Amino acid sequence: MKWIDIRIGTIGGTLCSIWASFSLGDVLQTALMAALGTVVSFVTSKLLSRIRQRKSD
Repeated sequence: MKWIDIRIGTIGGTLCSIWASFSLGDVLQTALMAALGTVVSFVTSKLLSRIRQRKSD
């Protein structure tokens, strides 16, 4: 066996074992939390921007 074959086999086995440990519910929960975090960050930055504009006027 060549060295590259061993590395490809190892990486493939690792990816398959990681893939099997994920469930659809976990992926959806992660996506929902990421979207919620994005919205909260956006709203916070807009509010802080408005506060800064009012103080500079």
